Amino acid sequence: MKNKAILIIFVILIIILVLYLSTILPSNQPNNETEILAQNLDTPWAIDFLPDDKIIFTERGGRVSIIDNGTIKSIGNISVIEMGESGLLGIAVDPEFNENKFVYLYYTTQNGNRVSRFVLNEKLENETILIGNIPSGNIHNGGRIKFGPDGKLYITTGEAGSRPLAQNINSTGGKILRINKDDTVPSDNPFGNYVYSYGLRDPQGITWNPLTKEMYASEHGPTRYDEINIIEKGGNYGWPDYQGDASPEDYIKPLVFYTDFTLAPSGIAYYNGALYVAGLRGSQLRKIILAADGKSVIGEEALFTNLGRIREVIEHDGYLYISTSNHDGRGIPQSGDDKIIRIKL
Repeated sequence: MKNKAILIIFVILIIILVLYLSTILPSNQPNNETEILAQNLDTPWAIDFLPDDKIIFTERGGRVSIIDNGTIKSIGNISVIEMGESGLLGIAVDPEFNENKFVYLYYTTQNGNRVSRFVLNEKLENETILIGNIPSGNIHNGGRIKFGPDGKLYITTGEAGSRPLAQNINSTGGKILRINKDDTVPSDNPFGNYVYSYGLRDPQGITWNPLTKEMYASEHGPTRYDEINIIEKGGNYGWPDYQGDASPEDYIKPLVFYTDFTLAPSGIAYYNGALYVAGLRGSQLRKIILAADGKSVIGEEALFTNLGRIREVIEHDGYLYISTSNHDGRGIPQSGDDKIIRIKL
């Protein structure tokens, strides 16, 4: 009886250890080193890096924070409208941050989505609105902002549930926008306004191949038909008239589209010949292996499939940084959610 009791205690201790490890390590991970950098967050939406390698990130409810030596420091609380998919979304650090201290945010107000520039000292201050009145709603707000290789600021916008906006080149909804840092229109934009490409439903991720400067974007489709597109200046990507490869010649067909499951792609990052796509409904980090020319796909796999909804992925110095989004109203929060996790490639 004594030996049986000892065995039972031993088994219980093993179970407790396994449960503990499951709360601190991502399950079903591939053979990569991982580290949880922040947890107990509320829908972290976008991540960027300051020049000193500190992480700066947004949470959809309006908080902007920095991870500094393992400590989370709040540097701003933006007054936002958080309903459905709206709220505080994208963030971008100015490439000349050391000189100007500029940080850019995309967020929802009572008068639509806007992109504003802030000065970061100890806190975010001195807001300058660059673009306002971008169509907003409970759904399809886009929200990703990033600086491209050309130094211009690129902005993804959704059509906010009003489908015709995507084909209207005079609307900022359902587009990828391109602006100068001083909010002026770049002289080589295709339509003489902020619009760079159009016919998009709800693009939530953009990235570039640093060698070829090829631009890729992820887009939410309607009940599947999620797309990964190669973005061309002036390109029409078909929404709401066409989906997938049904597009005629004057519309640009996607690099990848999904009909057998819903990925709901959000953030997207390029690294070493592959795209890494954060999947919300798909609950995965999807790796898309590209051919040498970057214009076709030679393989795919799903990574980190037990973390729930993955919202963001970026690459920095040979690491991937992802965020979970299980507190966004559509997920099932796990212990410690939401998290920011670093992955060694």
